[in-house]
Amino acid sequence: MDNVVIQFRDVCFAYDQQEVLHNIDLSIPNKSLVGVVGPNGGGKTTLVKLTLGLLKPSRGTVKVFDEAPERRRHSIGYVPQHLSFDPEFPVSALDVVLMGRADRHWFGPYRRRDRIKAVEALERVNLAHLSHRSLAHLSGGERQRALIAQALVSDPELLILDEPTANVDTNVEHQIYELLHELNKQMTIVVVSHNLNVVTRHASHLACVNRSASLVRVDEITEGQLSAFHRGDMTVIQHAQDCHVHDASSVMCEPHHGKETRL
Repeated sequence: MDNVVIQFRDVCFAYDQQEVLHNIDLSIPNKSLVGVVGPNGGGKTTLVKLTLGLLKPSRGTVKVFDEAPERRRHSIGYVPQHLSFDPEFPVSALDVVLMGRADRHWFGPYRRRDRIKAVEALERVNLAHLSHRSLAHLSGGERQRALIAQALVSDPELLILDEPTANVDTNVEHQIYELLHELNKQMTIVVVSHNLNVVTRHASHLACVNRSASLVRVDEITEGQLSAFHRGDMTVIQHAQDCHVHDASSVMCEPHHGKETRL
C-alpha cells in the first residue's frame, strides 16, 4: 500500500437504483500519470467524485493515501474543466489562485504567506508575469494554467484534472502536458480526457472506465486495444500481472491474465 495512492476495493455506486459503477477494483500507483478514458455516461465523473470524497460508494471502500478521501482532501488538488465567472467582475489571476487557500481562513483577509504561496504557484505554471491581469483578459490556455496554479497552491500530493485541454489549441495543449510531466516528478496525476490520442502520448497508465474499470500501462497496450478504445462502445484491455484489475462479477466479465477481456 505504500506505493498506492488511490485504492478502490469492490466498489459499486448507483444513482436512484441505477448502477453506474460495478465491482471496481482499481489501484493507482504513486507518481503515475493516469489518463481516465471511457464513453460518456460510463462513470468517469462518478469515479472522480468518489476519489474526492464527494460521493460515498453503495458498496466497497475507497481510500486515498490509505485513508478515507474526506480525511485527505488537503492532499488533493482538483482542476475543473470550466471556471464559471462574470467577465465584468474584477478578479485577477492572483485572486483566482488565492481562492485555493480560502479554506485555511474562516475569518479575515489572506495572510502574507498565502500571497507568497500564490505567486510561487503562478511561477510553477509560468503565469507569474500575468498575476494582476483580469481573468476575463486571459486566453483559454492562460485561464487553464491559473486553475492549475489554484490547485497547486495548497501543495497537493495528488492532482486530478477534468479535461484540462478541452478548450485550447494544439500548441497550448502541448504546453499543458509538458507542465504536467514536470509536476508528475513530485506528485501523482489523474487526467480525465476524451482525447485518447493525446492521453496515450503522455500518460504512464490508462484507466478505462465503462461501468467497470481497468488499469493498464500505456507501453503494454496493443493496436487492437487502441482500436477498441476508439470505438467507445466497448473497451478491450489486456490484464497483465501488474494490472490491478479484478471484476468479481460474472455478469460483467471474467478476467484472464494475458488474454483480452471484453467489458
